[in-house]
Amino acid sequence: MKKWNWREGQRPHRRHGGGHRHGWYRGNRQRSTQDEQWSGHNDSGPYHRETQHPRRYEDQSSSSSIPSASSSPSSSSASSSTSNSAPELPGYYFDPEKNRYFRLLPGHNNCNPLTREQLQEKEREKQRNKMLAEDEKPRKKAPRKGLNTSLLLQKRHLGLLPENSYCRLVHEVKVSAMRRHKLEIQSSDNSNPNTDNFRLIVGDSACERVFTVNDVSHGGCKYGIMNFSSGSRGSLSVEMCDNLYFTNRKVNSICWASVNYPDSHVLLCLVGAADTPGCVSLLPASLFSNSNPDQPGMLCSFKISSAWSCAWCLNPQFDKTFSTGLSRRVIVKDAETGRTQTYGTGSDVLAQQFALRVPVLFNGCRSGEIFSIDLRQRVRRDQSSKTSRFHQESAITSVRVLEDENYLLAADMQGQIKLWDVRVTKPVQEYKGHYNEHAYLPIHVNEPEGLLLAVGQDCYTRLWSLKDGHLLRTIPSPHPAANDLIPSVVFSSKLGGCRGLPGLLMAVKHDLYYFPYNTDYQEEGEHQAAI
Repeated sequence: MKKWNWREGQRPHRRHGGGHRHGWYRGNRQRSTQDEQWSGHNDSGPYHRETQHPRRYEDQSSSSSIPSASSSPSSSSASSSTSNSAPELPGYYFDPEKNRYFRLLPGHNNCNPLTREQLQEKEREKQRNKMLAEDEKPRKKAPRKGLNTSLLLQKRHLGLLPENSYCRLVHEVKVSAMRRHKLEIQSSDNSNPNTDNFRLIVGDSACERVFTVNDVSHGGCKYGIMNFSSGSRGSLSVEMCDNLYFTNRKVNSICWASVNYPDSHVLLCLVGAADTPGCVSLLPASLFSNSNPDQPGMLCSFKISSAWSCAWCLNPQFDKTFSTGLSRRVIVKDAETGRTQTYGTGSDVLAQQFALRVPVLFNGCRSGEIFSIDLRQRVRRDQSSKTSRFHQESAITSVRVLEDENYLLAADMQGQIKLWDVRVTKPVQEYKGHYNEHAYLPIHVNEPEGLLLAVGQDCYTRLWSLKDGHLLRTIPSPHPAANDLIPSVVFSSKLGGCRGLPGLLMAVKHDLYYFPYNTDYQEEGEHQAAI
């Protein structure tokens, strides 16, 4: 028998049949343990040695699997941490329920349940259902730690909280308590229920009327107006106007226009289709109701092709003026006289809004540039029309000017929402969490409540605190997420008129939902009162 060879630090191997066992290395016990733990797989992908490490394999949907991360002889703590955050292996996915890896199958068809796209969609749908169930609970978590109505009221009585801060924080508490209620849309033609999906909804300044655009199954779209009214017992009723207009063109942008009186008209950008050219239409709101005896008023259409956006000016100096954003140019037109001013740009103008106190038009471009045009300024051919300009990293999808017109909100196709100080052309606040990759999505501001709203491409509606950028609420869509089912929303302090109800209005698929501030909202309040 050979003695222990201390100089070499290794005892000679003993052979047992055809197999062998590893020798022990002095000071290298950890190395041997790691070799055993990682014998099943390595960083570059799955790796098997059936002769040394026999495993029992399972099949799922005719796919082969590799051993799970917790099947290796490691400690219990290492197993639990691995199962909670399993490393990603190329060509495989980890099933947390079965605690195993499974091979991804090639292909992108809907019949294949083990493609990466199908698995991600399944996980998103699972998360959406979980959030819907959480929203149905009578008590929800406060948006911030220690934020509740009684504590805020106590601080206010003690003089520890200013009036404006108290109002803003109370709105945050109310946002967290909003619950979903489905609204029934009343129509004179009850025999033909609405089965066309909502595409856009835009409320007027008083939120008594909402202009709607629906996709039509056979192509094109239809548009009309819904009237809202609030009942004495806290209910909200919706009535669809009689006249609906159909078009084979796509509606790109909508805004309300004040021609004869506030919100007397609707301005539409229609994209051309086939042999039908694009145009910008100015339609009186009374045109959509058969019961209105008033004269329709101004009705005109302007042949403007490839219009991406539109905006109406409310400044008294240019009160009949509207603008359209096109490919590499901006057109400003007087609706009465037809006088036109054209401004050249270096990119497509996807978003526009006028300031109120001064006749300045803000534009957001596909290149990420945001610039302003002062309508009072006469521009020569060799002179630039841009009075101020700044940039974001991606295409601008929406711009909103605040009441303090030194500040402007802008959203882009990378999901970034920033608050800009126009005077110094620098961002002063950022609102994180919005999701957008390529969609043309608007943002909404309600300054009395201090809220910013945006619907992402993932079909989630998010609400932020306008002052500090804190994400207050994430509302999942009632329907499974899809690119053609992105919700459209309207938020108002007085939905339904001067005595209306505050809350969020959401249109998705062919359904209409209401998220009220007051928790004692009654959907059938009027019906119960009649009984």
